[in-house]
Amino acid sequence: MTPRKILIVDDDQKIRSLLKTYLEKNQYEVLLAHDGASFMAEFERHRDEISLCILDVMLPDTEGFTLCQSVRRRSEVPVIMLTASADETDRIVGLELGADDYLGKPFNPRELLARIKAITRRTGQEKAKEPRYYAFNGFTLDLLERSLIDPDGTATALSGMDFQLLKLLVEHPGEVLDRSRLAEVTRGRDLGPLDRSLDVQVSRLRQRLQDDGKQPALIKTVRGSGYVFSTTVTPRHAL
Repeated sequence: MTPRKILIVDDDQKIRSLLKTYLEKNQYEVLLAHDGASFMAEFERHRDEISLCILDVMLPDTEGFTLCQSVRRRSEVPVIMLTASADETDRIVGLELGADDYLGKPFNPRELLARIKAITRRTGQEKAKEPRYYAFNGFTLDLLERSLIDPDGTATALSGMDFQLLKLLVEHPGEVLDRSRLAEVTRGRDLGPLDRSLDVQVSRLRQRLQDDGKQPALIKTVRGSGYVFSTTVTPRHAL
């Protein structure tokens, strides 16, 4: 069996060595980088072989957030972000940019391993059954490129939150999705009683889909509950 390959970037040599030793004992092949430049070089060199990336947020030449964006533009490989900051904003930003999980420092390597296994198991199952495209009303959502193709064939890249929201909607057409579920998927947290950010995001997405905000035909509001994607969606493996 070919070892699963994990690419780790952290400027702390002790953490790199610890993770390499621990993960190799658990049958992973580990690639190491000490800054953003060396990470991207390793990523490009081994892109088709990497099973998961682990990114430290604070690096000497860039931020892990920037690397996460770069990875997401090139690949759907799972990403776990590490941070020594206790600020919840870092976690939210990372998830919005496409990270799959977030772990604060210091951490137990055993917990990291458990998260790696959970993510790779989940993404492996998703890849086996998930189509690349969802077509509806002349639009197409491209899951690999994380973009929306309009009826004229023009592709527009979506932000992390907008992509996650539209993906959830097209995967569950005709199903009422409550606000707490939508918030958890797009923000990694529940909404406060006065938080209207989800409504603003839905309004922005309606504009992208040329959906009338006053009388929407695609993303309909279900008063007191959430939203429903009210149209036929066709999953496709190719355009």
